[in-house]
Amino acid sequence: MSDRVAVVAVGGNSLITDKQHEDVASQVRAVEETCRHITDMIERGWNVIVTHGNGPQVGFILRRNELAAHEVHTTPLDVIGADTQGSIGYMIAQALDNEFRRRSIGRSVAAVVTQVLLDRNDPGFRNPTKGIGGFTTKEKAEEFAKEGWTVREDAGRGWRRMIASPIPLKIIERDAIKALIDAGFVVVGVGGGGIPVIEDEQGNLRGAMAVIDKDRGSALLASDLKVDLFLISTAVERVAINYNTPNQQWLDRMTLSEAKKYYAAGHFLSGSMGPKIEAIIAFLEANPKGQGLITKPETIVQALDGETGTWIVPDEGGGVIRNA
Repeated sequence: MSDRVAVVAVGGNSLITDKQHEDVASQVRAVEETCRHITDMIERGWNVIVTHGNGPQVGFILRRNELAAHEVHTTPLDVIGADTQGSIGYMIAQALDNEFRRRSIGRSVAAVVTQVLLDRNDPGFRNPTKGIGGFTTKEKAEEFAKEGWTVREDAGRGWRRMIASPIPLKIIERDAIKALIDAGFVVVGVGGGGIPVIEDEQGNLRGAMAVIDKDRGSALLASDLKVDLFLISTAVERVAINYNTPNQQWLDRMTLSEAKKYYAAGHFLSGSMGPKIEAIIAFLEANPKGQGLITKPETIVQALDGETGTWIVPDEGGGVIRNA
């Protein structure tokens, strides 16, 4: 087995192909498709940790909370994070197991429910900025506000609950994930960026009213484990500057300095490519021997062969990793 290790971050929205196919069966089919491409990578000698988003799935559970509140208790946000880690981790683990069996690949998968520590004094808690759940009316928003939520209107689309998204500090199950990878397991972890927890005055872990950016959580894991490759799977094949303008330019490769320059110039929007570039910058700053890659699930192998995708590499010694 190769000692090359990659963190592959799969977006939560990529598990839902369109608004007409949000049901569980459709999500399973999307997971199976993505896992076929991840298996292609594993078959070529990579040891892989799969992380994933959970934004839409958290929204679904919040909606179920609202609809069923008169019948059963509601679910706190940290437990919702754990629920989605379990359900999506199960889908990914099962899809990989089945793909390994079809290809006679002798690997095992372990999905790890993962907590991520936040600073309870992070300023993000005082100014929630991350929209969560669906849009609603002003009247319903006022009800949420009475329950303790921060609510804001969003550019005429309606009102929405806002939640803190603090900086992740420590992955509680990091050593367990490392032990599994070292033992040859394919690992699914840090789902949804991790279950947000804080330390109380006694040093005990407690669930937090927050969400963690999936790419930030994945970057922290990739940095801690000093992996060779941090691959973010998204909806586009490559990254562009001057996106959606006459001067749009697709990028095959950026150095860390170039990525910082383009990010500072506003080429990568906060609602789309910005967090992904920010996460890879953080990873490369913490792990100068690593590499970053952004591409679509279906072009992962071609990107590893240097045929597509956008590589983000250190300023020095940043040759692109090729498939063996």
